Amino acid sequence: MSKQQEFGGVIGRDWRDSEPWWPSATTPPEGAPNVVLIVLDDVGFAQLGCYGSDIATPHIDALADGGIRLGNFHTTALCSPTRSCLLTGRNHHSNGMGRVADLAMGYPGYSGVIPKENGFLSEILRTHGYATYAIGKWHLSPDDETNMAAPRWTWPVGRGFDRWYGFHGGETHQFVPTLYHDNHSIRPPRTIEEGYHLSADLADQAIAQIGDLRAVDADQPFFTYFCTGACHSPHHAPLEWIDRYRGQFDGGWDLWREQTYARQLQTGVIPPGTELAPRPPWVTPWDELPAEDQRVAARFMECFAGFLSYTDAQIGRFLAFLGDLGELDNTLVVLVSDNGASSEGGPNGSINDGRLWNYDPAPPEELRARIGELGTATAHNNYPWGWTMAGNTPFKRWKREVHEGGVADPCIVHWPARIPPTGAIRHQFAHAIDVLPTVLELVGIVAPETIEYVPQRPVDGTSFAYLLGEAGADDPGRHQTQYFEMLGSRAIYHQGWKAVTFKSIGPAYAGGTANYDTPFDEDQWELYHVAEDHSEVHDLANEQPDRLASLVELWWDQAAKYQVLPVDNRIVHTVMNPKPDRRRPRHRYVYFPGGSPVPESVAANVRNRSHQIAADVTIPPDTTVEGVLLAFGSALGGFTFHVSDGRLRYVHNLYGRDRHTVDSPLVVPAGRHLLEFRYESTGSGGEGMLVCDGAAVGAGPIAQFTPVRFNIHGAGLSCGYELGPVVGTGYDAPFAFTGILHSVVVTLGEAAPAIDPMAVIDSIMSEQ
Repeated sequence: MSKQQEFGGVIGRDWRDSEPWWPSATTPPEGAPNVVLIVLDDVGFAQLGCYGSDIATPHIDALADGGIRLGNFHTTALCSPTRSCLLTGRNHHSNGMGRVADLAMGYPGYSGVIPKENGFLSEILRTHGYATYAIGKWHLSPDDETNMAAPRWTWPVGRGFDRWYGFHGGETHQFVPTLYHDNHSIRPPRTIEEGYHLSADLADQAIAQIGDLRAVDADQPFFTYFCTGACHSPHHAPLEWIDRYRGQFDGGWDLWREQTYARQLQTGVIPPGTELAPRPPWVTPWDELPAEDQRVAARFMECFAGFLSYTDAQIGRFLAFLGDLGELDNTLVVLVSDNGASSEGGPNGSINDGRLWNYDPAPPEELRARIGELGTATAHNNYPWGWTMAGNTPFKRWKREVHEGGVADPCIVHWPARIPPTGAIRHQFAHAIDVLPTVLELVGIVAPETIEYVPQRPVDGTSFAYLLGEAGADDPGRHQTQYFEMLGSRAIYHQGWKAVTFKSIGPAYAGGTANYDTPFDEDQWELYHVAEDHSEVHDLANEQPDRLASLVELWWDQAAKYQVLPVDNRIVHTVMNPKPDRRRPRHRYVYFPGGSPVPESVAANVRNRSHQIAADVTIPPDTTVEGVLLAFGSALGGFTFHVSDGRLRYVHNLYGRDRHTVDSPLVVPAGRHLLEFRYESTGSGGEGMLVCDGAAVGAGPIAQFTPVRFNIHGAGLSCGYELGPVVGTGYDAPFAFTGILHSVVVTLGEAAPAIDPMAVIDSIMSEQ
């Protein structure tokens, strides 16, 4: 919203002596292109075909062949922070996104809320006549503001987007996602059995949004912010796409890495002379894995590859639609990944990442037994970190860390109307904060001093539009200094040199030296001449201590300037000490049938504590009812309290590993009844009881109740139905209750004993 234009007509006493006037319409610059920003998730530097991979990404590769690839593009090492940089042109701590939005702290650089002073690209383009659309992952709203009772000003439609279709949080189930449309929660438009997959749905919605625009306005340019769930875990894909890769990765991650490195040198995506960083000692050599574990590891990678290729095909459908409209030539497409490949699958791979939160990772023997589930709806699979290492070839380390493996990422720019289709590669340093000023320069817009009356902070990034012309190859580069910080790991790039230090976030973290609890001034810094040593192989810290000292001092200067301080690597401390909750404490929650799913962070917390669930129902006469009374989560973890063939039933799903069932033989008679499930905790487990109108009708043990988190893909609490894939067995989602469900009341007992933070960090970080 800009300042209202002064009225230019005449106001008389009536229409006879008055002259009407209309304010001039906001119009984009002459010839302004459409803008499409595609953000991939957890895709490492080496995982696209055009960056050296043998995974098929033909549509993304076509963008690279017809545009420019950046071989020295950088991100922040995590998703929310990088996305904030892309959309604002400011550094992530300046945006309050020093971490992911879920791990906010009470400091300006870590608040989890992007201030209005840092305007979004969507806000800028909309004030210049663009239609603005967001598709897919958001993850830029505080965790406690991602529910239907929350304010919407941090949601896409509150930050300059006209429309949004996608999901909150870091990840979601790819076959049954937790979806939002503009400002409200919705259910997926199709089922798994009907062939639903989120990647295809996002492409459908992106096409529909542009189709809706062109049905009304043939000329208005648009900005589409297209953020896939791929390739964040869970690595879900249609089986036929996964099976295309059967056997392709049987040679293992060491061989794949060497072959990819050779292709990177051959194509020039890495500079000549770049060395392959050594395999870290905590990654098991492929040849030392037992044959059965090699097969499991290869299948994990087949799932990832199928997921990436399937998503590439959906991106291709969207781009083909723009081509059919005759608009692709004048569409500026920028494609990036948000951080390096993820190591969160641990050394063996994970069949359910939620188990890491509950410190119970699946051992190798369980992975062998369940290999057939990988990539399907009942798994939340993530590959072993040997594949992470390979996915970041030729670099060391990975997502969450600020060595190149965590922060060096693909970036492709494609605009046939202005960029010669040479497929050229540029090796000047660039960063995610540079994308916004680059887009503005190419469109022909100056960053505004105010947006909606709010004075704007200066943009931190440097446009790399100069790289996109034929003379770009010879330019020495203009982004000369860039700090990095993520959960205590720190780095500074300055004029071709980089100082970097790794900080552990837990005592068992891969390659850590248990420095997670030592003062930051004692961290061991490394020094690399990355202009010549692109992959950080030759540490020059001992040879050039003065240069290192000056770079470290420069890091502290940048940290003070951009709200990085205080530096803090304590993840579990943040989890155990969340920001104050404005809601009053309570032990009684009331839910009503058919409402939107309630996220776990704001739902009644029944985890490993005594509680009662009481459903007020009416059973019609001469009817055998069935369906869900109250449920939480999915096949990957949660509980369901339902009626099956007229009988009460409760199922506790322990993160997909075990199901504990309490049944009742009593068919609930017609009439109005109070149906209850009562749980009495005895420690890590407890006893469950089914009750009808005060009388016990069934009982049974629950050997182990979920201690920390039911699931991590966004499936919340639902009343009167399940989202699926279903928590229990023998029924299908939504399994809506067929009687009359008036309400469900959850009453909580005493809180479970406090969880030892170090026990959590030991377990989680051992699998990071």
